[in-house]
Amino acid sequence: MGGRVQQGVPPPPIPALLAEILRAVPRRYRLREDGSALAARQATPASALAWAIELSREALVEGRSPTAALRAGFLDALADLIREALRPESGDPAFQARVLRHGSPVVQEYAGLAAHAAQDARTVLALVHAIAHPAKLERLPRGVLHDALARVQAAAAARHWAALDDALARLAGLSDLQRLPGQDALGHGVKRLLEGPALARLRRHDALALDDGVRRYEALLDASGPRSGSAVAAEQGRIARERGRAVESAAAHAFAMIACRLNDAEGEGMFRAVTTMRVPSAFPASRAHAKTEWDVVLLRCAGTQGDQMLWDVCLLAEAKSSPDAATTDWPRLQRGLQLFARADEHAAYPFDAAEETVWVRGASLRAFAAANADKLRTVLYCCLEPGQAMPRMLGASSRMQLLSARPSLEFAHAVSGGKEDVGMLEPLWNELLQSPRWRAVLHQYPTLGIARAAMVHLDDLNDTVASSFLGTRGKRS
Repeated sequence: MGGRVQQGVPPPPIPALLAEILRAVPRRYRLREDGSALAARQATPASALAWAIELSREALVEGRSPTAALRAGFLDALADLIREALRPESGDPAFQARVLRHGSPVVQEYAGLAAHAAQDARTVLALVHAIAHPAKLERLPRGVLHDALARVQAAAAARHWAALDDALARLAGLSDLQRLPGQDALGHGVKRLLEGPALARLRRHDALALDDGVRRYEALLDASGPRSGSAVAAEQGRIARERGRAVESAAAHAFAMIACRLNDAEGEGMFRAVTTMRVPSAFPASRAHAKTEWDVVLLRCAGTQGDQMLWDVCLLAEAKSSPDAATTDWPRLQRGLQLFARADEHAAYPFDAAEETVWVRGASLRAFAAANADKLRTVLYCCLEPGQAMPRMLGASSRMQLLSARPSLEFAHAVSGGKEDVGMLEPLWNELLQSPRWRAVLHQYPTLGIARAAMVHLDDLNDTVASSFLGTRGKRS
């Protein structure tokens, strides 16, 4: 174990044994630049589009303007991608729903109301319970007022908003409502329901649901997958969480093996693995959109400060259920490393982990961020999925952003009407080259390469660590 340490002293280099393990572990998810990959770039509209974007990015990096041929290739590939997504049988129902919404004011209004329908329903039900809760009805004598409130409660329970509006109007017209003592609160509650916007929006939502275009829109949404909040979506979420926990557990086991191997080589207690290590809330930088919780972390003892043990970060891992998930995660991970770069090198920070709070030196965080700034050298994405022969060249998030752009929706609407013009997509080409909000799409291919190069299968990592044990023991014998 190390002794006292000065805070600003840079951490020692990565241990040679750890560097050897990272070099030796197979990278089965890495992009391969061979003839089959080059051919696949043109095999589908999505891959052709991804390649046109990447060649355009390379031109900009080199200070050149993308050629007219690249522009035409981008427009043609995007047009083909849109046509492919519009196919009735094999297309993308979520995109088709978006196109239908874009071209129909009625569907637009319905979708806007649908986005707030759940909250509006909660508001209305809370107001109804305030005046006609079943417990209140039990205490109210039988009669006209009781029956009117019962109709209000029944309509609300059935979420029949037109019937509720009618029942409230009849309740408001009762002479008993004005005459009986203590009914001011009841009258106020009825007025709030009738004059408030929530019930009116729910009634309008239900009326628009009868429109043929809205029915088609709803059918497309149903075809695109389970709705948020549905039982099927909840079950899928549960399965995904279990799969994620399995990967995290396997990654924690692999890092514990690495720590054991390094302690065997360099001294007991020098290295340890912790899980779910969280960045302190008082960290001196903005946490917006940055990764602030790391699944598994390998730490090296950096000595003590008073009675407090200090640690340096050696290796980070994020557990992912699929290679595509790593590509999507990369921007957040990058911002998380940028957060580390803002640490005070003379300070130590308390990171809460599942095992205990560990104090990490700011100098270590800054050095770690610098070492991984342009390439993930000591950050791993861990996965249990078999490697894919040919990864998806255009990422799901980039595809969605391209298809959701206004020029794409307008082109798709024109295609549906038989009046397409590829030139309609040119504003999107100009935005891609110039607008900061399209930077992630413009850089999506190098991001794919970085994320996949950093990904390892946990069986491969375990085998590599086990081999390092055997190799050392063979040399000792």
